Amino acid sequence: MEKVVIVEKLKLFSEYWNPRIVGELNGQHIKLAKFHGEFVWHKHDNEDEMFLVIEGVLKIEFRDKTIELNNNEFLIVPKGIEHKPIADKEVAVMLFEPLTTLNTGNTDNELTKHALEKI
Repeated sequence: MEKVVIVEKLKLFSEYWNPRIVGELNGQHIKLAKFHGEFVWHKHDNEDEMFLVIEGVLKIEFRDKTIELNNNEFLIVPKGIEHKPIADKEVAVMLFEPLTTLNTGNTDNELTKHALEKI
């Protein structure tokens, strides 16, 4: 049992769209990630996904609307809903997802991370 200092963990990496595992509880991974630019359209058929903005502005685009998240705001994207994260500038995000969640959901491409680093 150790406390996690989020800002210190965020200093350990600089790559975008490559989440790092910082904790695990009740079958869920707690991940930190840095985003910049546009991700891919995708959905998670079996898992909800939670985005908590630590620093910056994150837009989550849906087919019918866009939701903007600022520092200390979060959004839960229900399973089966197609979405695309967008960060015009660097944004630091905490994700809460089941252990089985693949970052690109139903899409497999160069941004897909099959094995995540624990920090």
